[in-house]
Amino acid sequence: MTRPAPLLAALTASLALSAPTQAQGTQGKANVPPSLFQTVGKKGGTLTLSIVSSPQSFNYFAVLDNNTYAVMNNVLDRLITLDPLTNRLYPALAESWTFSPDGRSATLKLRRGVKWSDGQAFNADDVIFTLVDVASNTGLRANQSAVFKIGKDPLTFRKVDAYTVRVTAPKPYGAMLQALTFVPILPQHKLAKYQPLKDPEDFMKAWATNAPLSEIVGTGPFMLSSYTVDQKVSLVRNPNSWRRDPRGTQLPYMDRLEYLIIKSPDAQIASFRAGQLDSAPITGAQFPDLKRQELAGAKFRVIRGIGLNNPPVHWAFNQDSKDANLKKAFSDLRFREAMQLAVNRERIIDTVYNGLASLPGHGVAPISEWYTNTRNYLRSYNLQQAGVRLDGLGYRDTNRDGIRNFPSGGPNVEFNLLHAADNAIMPGIAVILQSDLARIGIKVNLQGITGSTVLPTALAGNFESVLNTFGDQPDPQLRKDIWQPGGALHYWRRSLQPAQEGGTPNLAAMTPSERRIYDIFAQAEALGNQAQRKRLYTEWQWLFARNLPVILIAKPDSVAAFHDRLGNFYVKDNRVISSNYSVFEK
Repeated sequence: MTRPAPLLAALTASLALSAPTQAQGTQGKANVPPSLFQTVGKKGGTLTLSIVSSPQSFNYFAVLDNNTYAVMNNVLDRLITLDPLTNRLYPALAESWTFSPDGRSATLKLRRGVKWSDGQAFNADDVIFTLVDVASNTGLRANQSAVFKIGKDPLTFRKVDAYTVRVTAPKPYGAMLQALTFVPILPQHKLAKYQPLKDPEDFMKAWATNAPLSEIVGTGPFMLSSYTVDQKVSLVRNPNSWRRDPRGTQLPYMDRLEYLIIKSPDAQIASFRAGQLDSAPITGAQFPDLKRQELAGAKFRVIRGIGLNNPPVHWAFNQDSKDANLKKAFSDLRFREAMQLAVNRERIIDTVYNGLASLPGHGVAPISEWYTNTRNYLRSYNLQQAGVRLDGLGYRDTNRDGIRNFPSGGPNVEFNLLHAADNAIMPGIAVILQSDLARIGIKVNLQGITGSTVLPTALAGNFESVLNTFGDQPDPQLRKDIWQPGGALHYWRRSLQPAQEGGTPNLAAMTPSERRIYDIFAQAEALGNQAQRKRLYTEWQWLFARNLPVILIAKPDSVAAFHDRLGNFYVKDNRVISSNYSVFEK
């Protein structure tokens, strides 16, 4: 899972490796990235989009749910955001900042005059409440504590004055500013009463989907207006929005933003063609037909670009499986190498994505400046060689029934493949893997479940193998909870988890490569020197590629369809540029 980028349809180009020492200044009255404006828009109208399921909550830190994030990213703001074209840090609620030369502290000057949607003034108290009581709170299901720690030592947050906040690390922390792009700022005056530090469970009940919407306030461009379960979430323009376009006009342009809840990708496209949706994500299978219609004169556009955050699909094996035979197989790098040889990425990209995907990086997007080209380690599809590898490991068809047996002479080699049945991509990948593995004597049973339950099921260890996604980020450190062994989302090796939350992971159980990766993340987060950090992350990518904690499959392009009545929805430098607050009706 990956949390969607705040308000942006796609975050694209890579982040420069040298961390800024001073925020980019604003020019004139504009205070949002100029790349969002192909042209200055006009006010009025309704933007209608879709989500695939009802939000589980309106509390950003209570659930791991992309539908919640999609809605609430329009209501809440970050301190710092990213320019969608350059992916460089850009001011949001923090108007400017300084980053100390030793890499240990950042001082943020907050934007003055900002009000919450209920009219209350925004200030440093809201920031401290969010960062200390909520984002760093390990008792909350969707906390962000991993990015606010160096090893076991947390960052500290201090209010300097009503509009100044200082973040301090016990050691140099090169990703400090990037970490702040993760966290939406919450209203202290609405949520402090739930005492998240004292009673996390009570806090996670706040802002439930049945809560009075007047209680849910933000500084973002929109605010919640109404919610009909399993049908629609409606938002209206926040009258106190602080954003201004290049001419100083208050944003957003649209009066209303509506999310229709449409589970099926085909139903989403049907709604788009019928004019019920202004824009819709499209799959590779849908792309050619829609593109032909566009070229034939349809009043919509279909665009394609590369992306940074687009989550690549990976295939993971439960190395702590309760089945002793599977645990031994899945924990053996040689077995995983054989499985990787059975992955026909070319066919998957051509048939499932219809060519609208590419080879992924190992934990880093290929367009990122952190990326190291590890493609040779993805290996070419070779079923014959996969079979030879399995033979050499003792996985042979001793019963002569077409299915291999475990080396112990035990049962057939058979396992389940968990995947999101309601996803447009996963079932197709699962069927290809099942078919190819059957050709080399491995029986795979497809286990399709609702997409929103895949990650929780994996985190609970209730799987044998699984197709899953995690998004790439502009700084590898922001994904340490996934890729650092013992991290909260390192679900394929839950036995490495610390005995108690926040404790030291099970270092003794780590393989040499896992221990080195653990140390790399620990060392890299404590460095302010970006060149040194890059060398460490380069080593990590090679270790990832060679040791296959998971098998990377494909990274999708940014592809979308939108009606041509919309302005400021476009492609520039092969990147999709869009924002809910800058889109307008022509």
